[in-house]
Amino acid sequence: MAATSKPASESIVRQQREILDSLPFSDTQDFEDATRGLVARREPNAVTAEDGTVLWGNDTYSFLEGDAPDTVNPSLWRQSKLNAVNGLFEVVPGIYQVRGMDLANASFIEGDEGVIVVDTLLCAETGRAALELYREHRGDRPVKAIVYTHPHADHFGGVKGFVSQEEVDAGKVKIFAPEGFTEHAISENVFAGTAMNRRAAYMFGAALARGPQGQVGAGLGQTLSTGTVTLIPPTDIITTTGQEVTVDGVRMIFQMAPETEAPAEVLLYFPDFKALCSAEDATHTFHNLLTLRGAVVRDPHGWAGYLTETIDLFGDDVEVVFASHHWPTWGNERVVDFLTSQRDLYAYVHDQTLRLINKGFTGPEIAEQIQLPPSLENTWSARGYYGSVSHNVKAIYQRYLGWFDGNPASLWEHTPVEQSKRYVEFMGGADAVVTKARESFAAGDYRWVAQVVNHVIFNQPDHAEARELLADTYEQLGYGAENGTWRSWYLSGMTELREGQFGTPTETNAPDVIAELTPDMLFDSIAIQVDGPRAWDEKLSIDVVLTDVDDRYRLRLANGALTYSTRPQKGAADATLTTTKAALPAIALGGLSADGLAKAGIELDGDPSVLERLAAVLDPGNKNFAIVTP
Repeated sequence: MAATSKPASESIVRQQREILDSLPFSDTQDFEDATRGLVARREPNAVTAEDGTVLWGNDTYSFLEGDAPDTVNPSLWRQSKLNAVNGLFEVVPGIYQVRGMDLANASFIEGDEGVIVVDTLLCAETGRAALELYREHRGDRPVKAIVYTHPHADHFGGVKGFVSQEEVDAGKVKIFAPEGFTEHAISENVFAGTAMNRRAAYMFGAALARGPQGQVGAGLGQTLSTGTVTLIPPTDIITTTGQEVTVDGVRMIFQMAPETEAPAEVLLYFPDFKALCSAEDATHTFHNLLTLRGAVVRDPHGWAGYLTETIDLFGDDVEVVFASHHWPTWGNERVVDFLTSQRDLYAYVHDQTLRLINKGFTGPEIAEQIQLPPSLENTWSARGYYGSVSHNVKAIYQRYLGWFDGNPASLWEHTPVEQSKRYVEFMGGADAVVTKARESFAAGDYRWVAQVVNHVIFNQPDHAEARELLADTYEQLGYGAENGTWRSWYLSGMTELREGQFGTPTETNAPDVIAELTPDMLFDSIAIQVDGPRAWDEKLSIDVVLTDVDDRYRLRLANGALTYSTRPQKGAADATLTTTKAALPAIALGGLSADGLAKAGIELDGDPSVLERLAAVLDPGNKNFAIVTP
């Protein structure tokens, strides 16, 4: 146990025992499936940078043996044990997976001469290690194609560990992705990337110690790697369900599934193998409808509909389903049952939430009411290890009705700090609140303690007793959480209260991602950095001329907003930048200084002070912003 860790309380211990009695722990089929087809493991399973920094270390989860300790929800312990199973596995002859080398899986489909890779892990270093493990045991097959199933970084970020940009440019490797992939891959990781990465540090517990009192896994996988995120844009775009492509003798039939687990998503069926890759739309957990790190709310109704389509399209023939996370399921009847339970899970929670919305209940009220039917409640793959019924219900409410719960009192609330000042005063002062909260803590009402003591922290951030009590509270809530991301979030909050901020260990807004910004997306990314009040009195214009695509943009800063247009504009701009479309993203990397532009080969004409004035009103994000304190 870490020096700062405390044991599980009696109420948490009781909860863990109740869970052991209520769920079918005697069902060990998942353990048989997770270990089936093992070819070899990487020994030791650690991936390091050139300077020796550990970027991935699956062996840090070696403590996941035996029964769950009191400090871990036994259901999450079971899931983490399964996710920690690692190595190269044969799914069926000719299809292999590397699992336990990153948060996601890399899948290898063997063709006549080479191999097709489905999803590439998060970073080039783990991707390279996965390819090395495959080749060590299956031969030095050339990569003929890459398939990105969707635009989340853990599925494309490792691509340069498998192939080079030069190989793709030379036509030696094709890269397939669903329509909309590049736009969403870039926008998600750049526009709100700073905030998402900071929050992802909480979500995945990247800075937490591994162990029974710390991070035990994220439910979808163990955690994120921390290497170099890369991107090579797709060469071939999939647009239609039923679209069939053959590469190196391997037939692939694609199914479009937009607005499900990602804004752009595609499933693949390999008819010659009778194997379905369900991407991230059917995994061994209830997935997120709104991930805790932040994203656009996903569509559970459409998600269920696409899984119905999957069953209709492939259900008669499929013999195995494998996904971008977790382990496969074999046998037609079991595969269809798995897909059906996943489909029914999303449909049930969506429909019941809408039913209760129309009876006037709010998101938190619905989240307390909804209970899954016993058939789903006792299905391990429907448990909330990554998403949860609680936060997914609130996401559905948000999708349909937005942030406002309809109560006038919620329409114009004070900010958290101002609320806290008033709450603490009403409740008799900080010391009085902490005294009363200790009684609630002793009674095991940790949810209430978290709410009221949070007000003390946001009123008096340095109140030592409040910080200690809130840290203890988050610790117990983490111990009790079945959801891996909830546990990590609670324990990350505990860590920052006790030890200080740990920042953002993993960042996905990497140079390769930024380099793929379209001109419009680049200008949008600059616009969202403008400090409006500081720019109220500033007025300037910049023309951007792209010589290789014959495009011209007029950027205008006025009224605190940076806007742009491709239409011909009256009069001359204050300054003109002349460059190519490919070179333009260097502005985001090297800044707007004259030296930075010169190094990037961007020609500047006109008043150079215009760029300095624009740069002076930019306010980049803070990757270390506070979460558990004001």
